[in-house]
Amino acid sequence: MAEQSLGPRDFFAKESAIADLALIACPGAEELCKLVDGHLVRWAREVGIETDTFILQSDCPRFQSGDAKGLVKQSARGDDIYFFVDPGNYSVTYKLFEYENHLSPDDHFQNLLRLIQAVAGRAHRISVVMPSLYGGRQHRRVSRESLDCAYALQTLRGIGVKNIITFDAHDPRVQNAVPLMSFDNVMPTYQVLKSLLHHVPGVTFDKDRFLVVSPDEGAMSRNMYYSSVLGCNLGMFYKRRDYTRVVNGRNPIVAHEYLGESVQGKDVFIADDIIASGESMLDIAYELKNRGANKIFTCCTFPLFTAGLEAFDKAYAEGVLSCVLGTNLTYRKPELLTREWYCDVDLSKYTAYFIAALNHDMSVSSIIDPMTKIRALLEKSGIPMGGGME
Repeated sequence: MAEQSLGPRDFFAKESAIADLALIACPGAEELCKLVDGHLVRWAREVGIETDTFILQSDCPRFQSGDAKGLVKQSARGDDIYFFVDPGNYSVTYKLFEYENHLSPDDHFQNLLRLIQAVAGRAHRISVVMPSLYGGRQHRRVSRESLDCAYALQTLRGIGVKNIITFDAHDPRVQNAVPLMSFDNVMPTYQVLKSLLHHVPGVTFDKDRFLVVSPDEGAMSRNMYYSSVLGCNLGMFYKRRDYTRVVNGRNPIVAHEYLGESVQGKDVFIADDIIASGESMLDIAYELKNRGANKIFTCCTFPLFTAGLEAFDKAYAEGVLSCVLGTNLTYRKPELLTREWYCDVDLSKYTAYFIAALNHDMSVSSIIDPMTKIRALLEKSGIPMGGGME
């Protein structure tokens, strides 16, 4: 079933729901949860189901020592519950003795476990919406080191979680750690392209004027998908590292080397899962500009900007970057949302479709693969599917 054919009557026919729907937001995930709830409430009302919200009130209060507990303030018995958690939201604080302490990803994961414990044995089914996968960048083991992401998934399975919904996992193969648990890795490709076409009127995907470039080897699959859908060519950077040194747990990058056709005079699109400090993305943008690229558009699923925004302000002012697209799947700095060069991509409706489908045991295949919607989007914009391909 294509996404555009899904409607409220498909989702909220009372006899087809596996159980009453409920949402619970861990501290720091309230924004996305409320947006998703708004879509679900609207769809429910369209078929005569009167409700003000599907969100159950909850809290994770802290003692003065920093210890905490999970508290769900409404009955969850028999519900199909979807927990929202944002491991990257560092804006949530609590008092630790006399200090103001910010929640770390570890704290967010523990809050999730606490709230799941609070409804243990009462819920019909428990699912977790974790857009940014906890420990996702520590997804594989090299020698004597931890395997955080796999261990976290096994922990969730062990306490009764049946479904994990995540977005643009750093390496989706980590799901092999829990082969018997439902794990959906969702890509925001359609929403990013829609926002790009809206934010940059007149952009063309002609392969003689537009090029997709992967920022590194790890991002090849997502950039290859964009280039295939748009019918343009693909280039790639690879990171040359100094393997004789370790800085902050990693071998430092010496240079970014480019493989691909000339970017002279072409608009360039670069997609990655995360912009952390953004140093690598900016290095690549400056390198492309030095090679004669025209406009440079970048997108990331999780716009963290851990080193601030000043370097991106400078790159935009110098004409190096034309636009940065990021999603609302994680916490964004308030000042980021005011930047002229930043475009916020809303994934709440997409997430709501997912939850509604799972709540009714419907297939999510067409939601994961948005080719029908991408085709309609490109045709509406006058761009043929795979437009530049011979």
